[in-house]
Amino acid sequence: MAESMKGLHRSHRCAEVSNKNINETVTVMGWVQKRRNLGSLIFIDLRDRSGILQLVFNEETVGAEGYRKAESLRSEFVIAVTGKVAKRSAAVNEHLKTGDIEVIAEDIRILSESETPPFPIEENSQTKDEVRLKYRYLDLRRPDIQKNLMLRSKVAYLMRDFMAKEGFLEIETPMLCKSTPEGARDYLVPSRVHQGHFYALPQSPQLYKQLLMCSGYDRYFQIARCFRDEDLRADRQPEFTQADMELSFVDVEDVLDVNERLLQYVFREAIGVEVQLPLPRMSWQEAMDRFGSDKPDTRFGMELTDVSDIVAGCGFSVFTGALENGGSVRGINAKGQAGMPRKKIDKLVEFAKGYGAKGLAYLAVNEDGSYKSSFGKFMTEEELQALVKAMDGEAGDLLFFAADKNKIVWNVLGALRLELAKELELLDPDRYQFLWITEFPLLEWSEEENRFMAMHHPFTMPMEEDWERIDSDPGSVRAKAYDIVLNGTELGGGSVRIHQNEIQEKMFEVLGFTKELAHEQFGFLLDAFQYGVPPHAGLAYGLDRLVMHMVHADSIRDVIAFPKVKDASCLMTQAPGTVDPKQLDELGLEIL
Repeated sequence: MAESMKGLHRSHRCAEVSNKNINETVTVMGWVQKRRNLGSLIFIDLRDRSGILQLVFNEETVGAEGYRKAESLRSEFVIAVTGKVAKRSAAVNEHLKTGDIEVIAEDIRILSESETPPFPIEENSQTKDEVRLKYRYLDLRRPDIQKNLMLRSKVAYLMRDFMAKEGFLEIETPMLCKSTPEGARDYLVPSRVHQGHFYALPQSPQLYKQLLMCSGYDRYFQIARCFRDEDLRADRQPEFTQADMELSFVDVEDVLDVNERLLQYVFREAIGVEVQLPLPRMSWQEAMDRFGSDKPDTRFGMELTDVSDIVAGCGFSVFTGALENGGSVRGINAKGQAGMPRKKIDKLVEFAKGYGAKGLAYLAVNEDGSYKSSFGKFMTEEELQALVKAMDGEAGDLLFFAADKNKIVWNVLGALRLELAKELELLDPDRYQFLWITEFPLLEWSEEENRFMAMHHPFTMPMEEDWERIDSDPGSVRAKAYDIVLNGTELGGGSVRIHQNEIQEKMFEVLGFTKELAHEQFGFLLDAFQYGVPPHAGLAYGLDRLVMHMVHADSIRDVIAFPKVKDASCLMTQAPGTVDPKQLDELGLEIL
């Protein structure tokens, strides 16, 4: 039977007890990790969020009843123990923070009993994710998950601390918003009072933070919950957390400066990593040409090489056909991999097809200087030599080539270089390679919509020197937009915002909005801009992604307390679920 806490107060968390407390009486509380009964002595490993502490029970100090209670303990029982701190009587456990001490129990209360858990509560669990997430409240007891969430809490505190010192005000923005287009799908919330009308949960606080700049708040910051109804990946969830900011009277350099110093402060204080400033920068075009990605992992080489000019007149129709259709031929060099088995190469070809490739050409430079290639018979020896030279190929190298529209070639080779880096173990998890990607295209063509779409959002400022081409060549106009990338992951992004009416109106026109439609969707913002709006810019981090990299987790689910799975459901609560028909009636809704 569970006992009460009456008159009892915890003096220390488990790992807060140290050899400085020897001969002191302490009271600790937590979960039983392990019990070892040696007959006259019982050893209990007690666990709480701080760590593990060894407790020793003998009948002489704890009494007969206390000893019987200790004998009854099982894994995950919750107990409170009072006792005296002593040096360990047995060998020191160097793997524990408390490994040189133990607590000789003098009193014990069993606060709660436990059934046998469905999996061991231990670090580096091999339990299937589905089981862990079904019993997430147990999974959250595991020390590695607890460390992740404690670090996340520390990062949020450090961000708030830094931003406050930099003059930012923390202001909350609404969760029930107006649905707007030009982004991911909204989660909609039906209104009971206004039947037939819907709120949208915020994809970001974008419009509200711009309004705050109009309202004169100068520097805004918020740890904001955001929602997007999109397909999930390892670094995506339907609900996630942004570290969001907006600044007035600034340009690109001001935003990058404060964020570089923020990152340096957070990484130093949270995990002891010194980030060297200034962070490197790369234009979007350079990133795509060199790495096939606008979020390149620069911890390793294997960069893309454009060999279009080299193969322009060759006899391989796959290459020449791609060039005739306005595409390109590019390759990557997997150094020292010429001996890769054909079966493995075929697997990489199938991998490339998953990113839009019709195929993947390869050429191995053998140690004797001869070639083994999927397309060698279509090219002369001189053409092959020129191609190998252009790729900086040497004996022992394996060259891969993709030929298609630029977008497909970038996607294929960008993904392939990452896949090879994983297989060849080129990715050092302890190396933090930050990079700013700048000068994004302002617009991108949507085949589905048959019109230009905003690459970021409709309020992104174009680069002044490109604006004159907005009518003649809109796809060439660059934006004052920037992303912060870490080890191949986009941590966050932002832009300078449009604050001039004539540019904003033109932007809506290019995006296919009539004045009436623009006002219908964004009228409250456009109206506010009539009353004096300062130049402003902002940025938002994915807090989950940031912490995921800090703890070397494979998925953001390991740094979120209660995450969803791939189909956006919660295995623990069974959300989403059906609702009472009465609730639907009140909302004027009918399920078809």
